[in-house]
Amino acid sequence: MYIQYFKLICLCLIYTSIRAQSPESIINPVNLTHIDSGEGMKAITHVRIIDGRGGKPVEDGLVIIKNEIIDWVGSMDQLEVPAEAEIIDGSGMTLLPGLIDAHFHLNSNRLVLAFLRRGITSLRDPGAWIETYANVRASGEDIPRLYLTGPHFDMYDPAYPANSVIVRDREEADHNVRLFAKQGASAIKVYFRCSLGIIEQICETSHEIGIPVTAHLEITDIYAGVTAGLDGLEHITSLGSSIVPKREAETYKQTILQDNNHRRMGRYEMWASIDTGQAEATALADFLAKEGTYVCPTLGAFEYQMNPDEPDTTKLLGFTQMLAYNKTLYDHGVKLVVGSHSHSPYDKFGGAYHNEMELWAECGIPVNEIIHAATLRNAKFFGIEDILGSVEEGKLADLLLVEGNPIEDISNIRRVSKVMLNGKWIDVEDP
Repeated sequence: MYIQYFKLICLCLIYTSIRAQSPESIINPVNLTHIDSGEGMKAITHVRIIDGRGGKPVEDGLVIIKNEIIDWVGSMDQLEVPAEAEIIDGSGMTLLPGLIDAHFHLNSNRLVLAFLRRGITSLRDPGAWIETYANVRASGEDIPRLYLTGPHFDMYDPAYPANSVIVRDREEADHNVRLFAKQGASAIKVYFRCSLGIIEQICETSHEIGIPVTAHLEITDIYAGVTAGLDGLEHITSLGSSIVPKREAETYKQTILQDNNHRRMGRYEMWASIDTGQAEATALADFLAKEGTYVCPTLGAFEYQMNPDEPDTTKLLGFTQMLAYNKTLYDHGVKLVVGSHSHSPYDKFGGAYHNEMELWAECGIPVNEIIHAATLRNAKFFGIEDILGSVEEGKLADLLLVEGNPIEDISNIRRVSKVMLNGKWIDVEDP
């Protein structure tokens, strides 16, 4: 028992010592103290390294891990492999940082396990009570680092009552931000019924505490929301009503306020009418880039492939325009980050994250940039870039080893050979 306490104290000291943020920062996973640490020295040799920072891969690379920390990164000819190291031959394989999912929703404990086994070592659920994860946290299984927001902040009547907290004024907004932060929330999620005044208060309190705010807006003006202080935007569909004419956006807003389900088809109808090269679309992209706003498009959540038996040309065109606008956002320098939304209608169980990366590639975004968005940029969005997100000396050893070269074919990201969490190799067999 004393050994376990000693390891826990050491783990907390390590986190404290390698963080460069202010003492007020509370951006930690809720399961911080339940993540096992690796022990001893490991050397991954002759491996291609994509470090997550967006540069060129290191060919014939070498990575040394001591306990749970990345100790050395470089090429094989720069360092003699320590004799005491456990050697993992990475010939023909690629080493990447553990993938980070900015938009995950829990639908089963099994899905959380499956995501880790596919290389997603950290995830954020933007809209669920922290208690929702109690069972998976208590399971004793290896699970990803859980960065949670608590429930959606919404106004009456909420889109998803079971996953929402109702805030009726600035005082309630301030109170609930502080409450969920004390419970371990590492970000706050705003939903689209919130007024601009409420959004402004949520952002003010969250930033005072030191955590970011992200939002699913859809019927709220993006310019006003970002000006109010939002750090991130969830879903490509959140952007449509700030591109179409005001009259059309207001009609969409009023219809959704009457019936939340109108979004199911209404979003495709709106996007089918959007020209992603029009002045309003490029102006919004320029604004988001200038403000440094993170955008998590979750394209897979809206993916539509034509069904020959029941063709829907509106859905197909709407989704095609969403893909095109994702590329527009990239071309204009917007900080895109990768989120899976947990499920893809056209992929197998547990494959939604990789499907999302493949959709980005289909847009024409370079693979190295997609990997950067999935790792270090996501870490910056979370506020954890000092400890995670790249294969760098001094960072925690959350790593993904895949067969082949994802730069040549992004689908190689699915060919998982090994996953390391906190310096420990985990079982990659399906749960």
